[in-house]
Amino acid sequence: MNKTRFMLAAAAAALLAAGPATSAPPRGAPADPAAALHMRLLTLDTHLDTPASLALPGWSITDAHTVTGDFTQVDLPRMKKGGFDGGFWAIYTAQGPLDPESTRKARDFALMRGVAVREMVAAHPESFALASKAADAAAIKASGKRVVYLSIENAWPLGDDPTLLRSFYAMGVRISGFAHFRTNQFADSSTDKAKWDGLSPLGVQLLAEMNRLGVVPDLSHSSDRALDDVLRLSKAPIVLTHSGCKAVFDHPRNIDDAHLKALAAAGGVIQINSVYVKGLKQSPEREAALKALEEKYPEARALSGAERQAFLAERHAIDAKYPELRATFDDVMANLLHAIQVAGIDHVGIGLDWDGGGGVVGLEDVADLPRITRALLAAGYTEADVAKIWSGNVLRVLAAAEAEAAREASPGA
Repeated sequence: MNKTRFMLAAAAAALLAAGPATSAPPRGAPADPAAALHMRLLTLDTHLDTPASLALPGWSITDAHTVTGDFTQVDLPRMKKGGFDGGFWAIYTAQGPLDPESTRKARDFALMRGVAVREMVAAHPESFALASKAADAAAIKASGKRVVYLSIENAWPLGDDPTLLRSFYAMGVRISGFAHFRTNQFADSSTDKAKWDGLSPLGVQLLAEMNRLGVVPDLSHSSDRALDDVLRLSKAPIVLTHSGCKAVFDHPRNIDDAHLKALAAAGGVIQINSVYVKGLKQSPEREAALKALEEKYPEARALSGAERQAFLAERHAIDAKYPELRATFDDVMANLLHAIQVAGIDHVGIGLDWDGGGGVVGLEDVADLPRITRALLAAGYTEADVAKIWSGNVLRVLAAAEAEAAREASPGA
């Protein structure tokens, strides 16, 4: 893929994050220069599993919650406290059987999850705004609202019809993955047995549909061979919305330095997560207790208010009896700094997997995000560098996807 081809079309997007960074600090902003800079920056995360919280009984995005209370990590009060402007809110569907009935149910679930995000925005127009173009994010921040792009984690709900992505695009989806923890009809998963040796024929069709629409392909969770296929076939740069570095933690969900360099050479971006950052072996007792809890309260089943409270009580009891071994903020930074060193400052961003398993000691929820800006400045990176990491790089990739879609839509393309 020709990296140069995307640079002219996407040049304006590279400046999107820098605009807010040069504006005057908001009234009441911290006196500390690093904290003040963080509040000025356009801060986006490419993988928010927070839409799952919207389905919790009695839960509201505008109320203040705590990790220790209900395990959630994103809400409006904490977004404000952490100077967090939003990002890509994931339509996540846990992988199930590939038979038509199961896939239809997954399709309906995914569509309704997207509707729930849009309803959140409609219910709070003073606080949130939908974004559909790369240029929208800076304008939304300037208006004092939070940015809501949509994304798809796991394309299984699309069934055998890649053109169904058009409906999700109309809903607001601008990033889409292929597989999740299990291999599906589109691609091999990094954590499952290979069936397709990368992308399936249907996955190749889905990639073409992404390019045609202007949806950025997301290869987090997909296998290295699938990543190779997309790097070879995609007409626009790609993103890993929530991944890590194998050189820091050798896990199938992370990618090696050779792939980091290939991703950068193709104009893409890796967004560093806070899940697969360090090898930690939990006690067998904790693993067994969590497995039993998951079986008792299946992920796909909606819980009543009473069931949700029972789940929380039982989870707190497990944590008290079998404490979790946890990674730390320094482990996240080790992945982030390694990715920058290998891929370059133009090809790294943030996708911490909030409300989807992310969070470490010292980076518990979005209220803690200023720590990342402070650490990057301490490591010697400039304001312009930090702006790229927080949003400039991923918005450049989104702008390149928009440019490719426009090219394909033009006569004679």
